[in-house]
Parts: sequence; structure tokens; C-alpha cells
Amino acid sequence: MRDTAVVIMAAGIGSRFGNGIKQLEPVGPNGEIIMDYSIFDALEAGFNRIVFIIRKSIEEEFKKVIGKRIEKLAPVEYVFQELEDLPEGFILPEGRVKPWGTGQAVLACKGIIKEPFVVINADDYYGKEAFVKIHNYLVTQEETSPYSFCMAGFMLGNTLSPNGEVTRGVCSVDETGKLSSVTETFHIKHQADGTVKGEDEYGKQIILSGDNLVSMNMWGVTPGFFKDLEAGFVSFLEHLKEDEKKKEYLLPVMIDDLIKRGKAKVAVLKTNDKWFGVTYQEDKEEVKKQISHLIEEGKYSKNLFEEFMN
Repeated sequence: MRDTAVVIMAAGIGSRFGNGIKQLEPVGPNGEIIMDYSIFDALEAGFNRIVFIIRKSIEEEFKKVIGKRIEKLAPVEYVFQELEDLPEGFILPEGRVKPWGTGQAVLACKGIIKEPFVVINADDYYGKEAFVKIHNYLVTQEETSPYSFCMAGFMLGNTLSPNGEVTRGVCSVDETGKLSSVTETFHIKHQADGTVKGEDEYGKQIILSGDNLVSMNMWGVTPGFFKDLEAGFVSFLEHLKEDEKKKEYLLPVMIDDLIKRGKAKVAVLKTNDKWFGVTYQEDKEEVKKQISHLIEEGKYSKNLFEEFMN
């Protein structure tokens, strides 16, 4: 079986572990966190290497809380996303405190990853179907021009929080099932009349459907992507304005640019699984209920990694 990696973006975890860090909120019967279930699903689907993107300030505690445990199941690598890690010729702008975004996070893996890989967020539950579909797609792909990437397409209605508004990348898909564009859409929420509404970047209201496909930052890519990701970061920094100290270099924006320039084709792999995560503090109890329900259905054992340990 061809090697494939799962890259978990976890640099956003707070520098002090414990209460209030949403990625580390226990949601399973033995204190499992959402990341545990994603790793389980990835290994079960056939991914055989794990790369954690973290910050150096949390390395020791991260390994203690989850890393050392996962190292017993599969090969693990750690890479670091830091504000100061900029291309040659650039310096950290004065006053910049916000991380550079998901594009820089994945770029930190350059030189570490040589195989096809899936990128996920640490605090999102994606379900089993997406990992299987992305893995099956990646093991058939070679480095080509244009790149052959893929993404998990979630139904918008399966990704909403009952406790507040969310931001989603709403996808346009062509007749061949390839991604045409990803549009960041804000303040998405169920309305009292049953409709779903959001806003574009200019504040204009948009009527949506629960059947709209959205990106939850789950991408399947090949390692040649790194050279374009690196060039894109240089361009991003070159065009960064004085008043854009919070602007981020985002993975969906970079992939959207590659599509528009004809450098990538992205297959949208639809999944019917329900996404969930702890966006709001009130979401925690709902996530616990969802995990408990999945265990009752037999999708997970109460002793999550038991089969990998034997």
C-alpha cells in the first residue's frame, strides 16, 4: 500500500493546556478528544503517518497530552508554525501578533512530507467517509500538471451549530465534479423561517441551502504543492499592506488561485457524514452526545484504539 500522511493543524491550541482549550476538551468516555477520533478514522482508512503542526511553546505539553500516546500507534512527526518563520528577505512586521494562517501552517511541512497527504483541523470531527474517500483518491494520484487534488465536500446543513453563526467556504462545482471556486461566507445561521442565510465579504446577504457543499478545510494534496505554497506566501507578504496586520495566508484561497490559473484540478468528494466541533462553549455537550451516539451505533469502541494496540 502506498504511503500517505495525515497533517493535523494544531498550532492554534493555547499555550496553557487545561480548561478552556477547545481542541483538548474531553468528549469521549475515557477522556478522548476530537483529535483522537480523527486520528482513528485516518488510520482505519489507510493513512500510515501522522504529522502534527504545533508551536514550539506547546511541544512538551502537547506530547504529554496526546503525542506520546499516538506515537505508539503510527510514525509521528512534529513541525512548528511560528510567526518568525518567514521567507528570506522578510521580517516580522511590527505589531503583528496574529498567526499567518493555514497556508503557512502547511508550508511548515516542506521537506518533511514526500508522500500524498490530507490536511485537517485539530478541533473538527469529519466522520469516517471523508477519510476513506480522500485516501482512496490519493493512492491513485501521481504528480501531474495540473495537480490532481481533492477535498471533502460537506453538506452545509450538516455543519451548522445550533449555538451561533459560522463561517464556511461555499463551493461551486462544475459538471465534472471538480471545484470551480471556494467563497468564504460569513455569519451563516438557520433563520426562524427555516431558511439558511449568510453574508459575503462585503456584508451582502446570501440565501443558502442546507444542500450547498462547503469546505471544512479537509484537503487531499500531493507534495509538489509545497513549491506553489511557498511562492504564494512570498507573493502574499510582498502585497501585504500596513493596515493588514491581521490578514492571513489561507489554504482555500491559495487552492482557489491555483484553480483559476489552471494549475490544479480539485475533485469534490461528497460526504454525508455530520461534521461537528466545539465552536462555542455550548457545543461541548452536543459533541459528547454525538460521540456517545456513534459508540452506541458501533462505529467506535469505548476503548478507542484497542484494535491498533493488539
